Amino acid sequence: MITPDHGSTVNRKYIPASYQWKISDIYKSRSEWEKACTGLIDLITEIGKSQGKLKDTAILLQTLQLRDRLSREIDKIYAYARLQQDADNGDTEAQSLSGKAEGLLSSYCNAISFIDSEISALSKEHLENLAKDPSFSDYDFYLRDLERMRPHVLPSDQESILAQSQLATGTGAAAFRALVSADIDFPAAKDENGKNTVVSEGRYMLNMSSKDRTLRKNSFKSLMKTYHRYRNTLAATLTGTCRSHYFYVRGYRDSMEACLAEENIPVSLYDGLIETVHKSLDPLHEYITLKKEYFKYDEFHPYDLYVPLSAEGEKSFSCTFEEACKIVRDALQPLGKKYISALEKGMNEGWIDVYENKGKRSGAYSWSVYGVHPYVLLNFQPRYSSISTLAHELGHSLHSYFSSKVQPYAKSDYTIFCAEVASTTNENLLLEYVLSHADRTQKIFLLNQFLEAVRTTVYRQVQFAEFEKFIHDKITAGESLQAENLEQYWIESNRIYYGPSLLVDTGLGSEWSRIPHFHTPFYVYKYATGYSAATAFSEGILKEYEKSGKTSSALGPATSKYLEFLYSGGSDYSLNILKKAGVDLNTPLPVQITLKKFNQKLKELEALL
Repeated sequence: MITPDHGSTVNRKYIPASYQWKISDIYKSRSEWEKACTGLIDLITEIGKSQGKLKDTAILLQTLQLRDRLSREIDKIYAYARLQQDADNGDTEAQSLSGKAEGLLSSYCNAISFIDSEISALSKEHLENLAKDPSFSDYDFYLRDLERMRPHVLPSDQESILAQSQLATGTGAAAFRALVSADIDFPAAKDENGKNTVVSEGRYMLNMSSKDRTLRKNSFKSLMKTYHRYRNTLAATLTGTCRSHYFYVRGYRDSMEACLAEENIPVSLYDGLIETVHKSLDPLHEYITLKKEYFKYDEFHPYDLYVPLSAEGEKSFSCTFEEACKIVRDALQPLGKKYISALEKGMNEGWIDVYENKGKRSGAYSWSVYGVHPYVLLNFQPRYSSISTLAHELGHSLHSYFSSKVQPYAKSDYTIFCAEVASTTNENLLLEYVLSHADRTQKIFLLNQFLEAVRTTVYRQVQFAEFEKFIHDKITAGESLQAENLEQYWIESNRIYYGPSLLVDTGLGSEWSRIPHFHTPFYVYKYATGYSAATAFSEGILKEYEKSGKTSSALGPATSKYLEFLYSGGSDYSLNILKKAGVDLNTPLPVQITLKKFNQKLKELEALL
C-alpha cells in the first residue's frame, strides 16, 4: 500500500490500479486512439466542404451535427493524451500523444471557424425560423445566442484580421507570465531560528500560513519588495493586456460590457455585487479584529491574515481515502438517492486518480468526457483540505455527469459562471455535516476555514473586481496605468475592505502586480457570484433535509430545483438557469445570504474562543 506521505517520490507503476483513473474507458488502447486520430483528419476534410453553403438548411444541419461529432472526438482524443501526461509528466510517450492531440485540436478549430460567421450572415427571420424548427432542437439556444450577438459580429474579413491579431495582442499577458514564472527570483526568508526558507509563488501561501511570524514577515517582505522592483514593467504589461481587450470590444461601450456580454451578464449585476459587499464590510472588520485579539498582537499586518486559528484541528481529520469517501457520502445525503448513487459510481468505477506520484501534476481538477464519464485528479493527503477537495471536485463531476445524461452534446457544457456552484455547494454541505460531529478544537478549525473561504472567495475577489473596474476605466479614458497610482489605490482599497485593525504596510501596495487573474479581465467576480449561489442552494437544501427528519426518500422543492440546475448544462443563459433553480443573482439576496452566514459563523467562533 502506498501512503500519501511518500507519494511525491513514488514511481507511478507502484500505485495500485484501484487508486488510478481508468483511461481505457476513453479508448481501450493506443492503436484505437491512433485510429480515432486518423478518422478525425478525414472528418476535418469533410466539414471544410460545407464552407460557403450554409444558406442551405439541410447542409447547415448536417454541418452542425458533423461539428458535434468532430468536437466529441477531439474531446476524447485530447483527454486521453492529457490525462496520461498529467498523471506523469515524465512519461515521454504521453508527452508525444499530447503534442499530436494539440496539433489536431488546432486543425479542428481552424476547420470550424467559418461556421459562426456564415450563420450570423443569415437574416434574422431565417435564424428565428431555424430556432423553431424541431430538427434544429439541439441548436435552438445556440442559434438564439448567435442572433443576440449579431450586432457585435464584424464582417468576415475584419473578424479574420482580429483572429490573426490574437497572438500579437497577447504580448502583455505573455510577458507577465514569463517575468513572474521564469525571470523573477525572490530572496530567501529567514525564520525565527535564523534558517533560510525558500520564497516563491508556489511556496508563498505555505509560508504565510506558518505559525512562525518571523518567517511570515520576511517572506512578505521578500516577495513584495521584489515585485516593487519590477513595478513599472508590470504596470506596462497590465496596460498592454487592458488595451488589447479594449481593442476587441466590437461595438460595446467598454471592455467590461464586452466581457460580461459573452455570458449575457448585465453590467448592473457587477456593480450591484460591489455595492452589496461594501454594505457588509463590518463583519469582515470584526473578523480581523478577532484574529488580532486572539493572537494578542499589538499590530496586525497583512502577513498575519492567513495564519490559521487552530492548526491542531487540521491534524484531527487524518483519514484514509476510503474514510474520506464515506465522510463525503454521508455529508451529501441531503441531495437524495439518485445523487448518492452517481457519487458512489464516481468513487468506485475508475473516475478518480487518488494519490500523488513522481511527475504528477499538482493540485486537483475535474475533467468531463462526454459519452464516457468525468475524471478527477487528486493528490490526496490525510487532512480536512483533501476531504473538502474530494467533495469539491466530485461536485464538478456530478454536474457534468447529470448534464450529459439529460442534455444533447450541443447543450451539455455549462458556463464558467455556473462552474463553481455545484462544487461549492458540496463543500458547504460537507462543512455543516462535519461541524455537527466536531469537538471544540475541530469546530474552531472548521469555522476558521469557512470564514477564510468567504474572505478570500467573496470579499477578496470582489475587491479584485473593483480594482479591475478601476484600471479598465482608465484605459477607456485613454490613459495608461502608472505603478505609483496603482499602489496608492491598492493600499486604500485594503484599508477600506479590512478596516482599522489591519495595519496596511506600504509593501502591500505591490500586491496588485502579482495577481494573474488581472490578465484575464472580468473573471474574478464569478468566484463571488458562484460562491454566493452555492451558499443559497446549500442553505435551502439543509433546511429541507432537517425538516424531513433527515431522510432523502422524498426531496423538497429547493433540492429538486437544485438537481434541475445540475441537469440543465448549457441549455440556457446562466442567470436564467440559476433563477429557475431558485437563485436570482440579479438581486442582492444570494450575496446577502452568504455574508449573513459569514456573520453568524463569526459569532459562533467568537463564542468558542
